Amino acid sequence: MFTVKNADTDYFFKAILALETEEECYKFFEDVCTIKEIQSIVQRFTVAKMLSEKCVYSDIVKKTGASTATISRVNRSLSYGNDAYEMIFKRIDK
Repeated sequence: MFTVKNADTDYFFKAILALETEEECYKFFEDVCTIKEIQSIVQRFTVAKMLSEKCVYSDIVKKTGASTATISRVNRSLSYGNDAYEMIFKRIDK
């Protein structure tokens, strides 16, 4: 059974942490993920940012094209998750 936290995931996250530039991120993720996978991750991240800015679902749907189910899942992560989105938003917005 695959769990998120294991040696393979640790190695993958170390690879991400080894990336030094935005261009390296593009190259790495374009090799590792499909375009659709990248778009899905980016969409969820954008939804999280908009929710943290108190945007309403209808505006989020218009801007991102995300389903209300996706928005609800991201909202649950913001409300009951590990606070990682907020941690990252604070670091980016510095």
